[in-house]
Amino acid sequence: MRLALLSDIHANLHAFEACLAHAEAHGAERIAILGDSVGYGPAPAAVVARLVQLAAQGAFVLQGNHDLAAVQPPAEPMPGASPPPTAESLSAAWTRQQLDPAARAFLAALPLTARAGACLLVHASADAPERWHYVTDERSANASLDAACTDPEVRYVFGGHVHHQRLFYRGASHGLMRFDPRPGVPIPVPTHRRWLATVGSVGQPRDGDPRAMYALFDATTAQLCFHRVAYDHLAVAAAVRAAGQPEFFASRLEQGQ
Repeated sequence: MRLALLSDIHANLHAFEACLAHAEAHGAERIAILGDSVGYGPAPAAVVARLVQLAAQGAFVLQGNHDLAAVQPPAEPMPGASPPPTAESLSAAWTRQQLDPAARAFLAALPLTARAGACLLVHASADAPERWHYVTDERSANASLDAACTDPEVRYVFGGHVHHQRLFYRGASHGLMRFDPRPGVPIPVPTHRRWLATVGSVGQPRDGDPRAMYALFDATTAQLCFHRVAYDHLAVAAAVRAAGQPEFFASRLEQGQ
């Protein structure tokens, strides 16, 4: 099975469709969406409609923290408190307004984790996935792997949340090692080791490269390949501005930051 791993679409339909087309051209047989499908970007309703379609075709679709923020009512402020709203909270409120009740219900019902053979799929960390811990280094990757591998059949943990593409694995000494992948270069990931990958962000890359990110896992050959996909990111930035979203969201798309 070739499993396409997409995360952090962030309401960026252009990048989403570009990655889906790239994955199909490279033989993907099933799709996994690892959360944060909305937030920041200009097309939340269209992205959720596409998710509904993909789920009906057998795709895995998980919930991320931005998906949850877009569907849950905002917390009531304490009496007398008046903190200024953050850009993220403004985006969540705007996104909530763009989604009809069916779309909000779809996002609200999404699971936090899923199993695909020997793979555990999660948005953030398998260590308390509802806490949205970031997996950024060996320590946090180790905690996620430890939590996932209480199930002895799990050999791979795939997630997003951090908007960077990284690979961690346990070596012969049982210590955790980090590997920085190169786009388009398949990496052997044999099952005698345990692996954790953050697959990057489809719609909000943060490494100075505006191209979309995703990964393709081949369970038959035990290979993982990280990809970068060009799309019209300037058009999406313009759509963010036209929607009245914070300028920061548009400039970040243009710069890949």
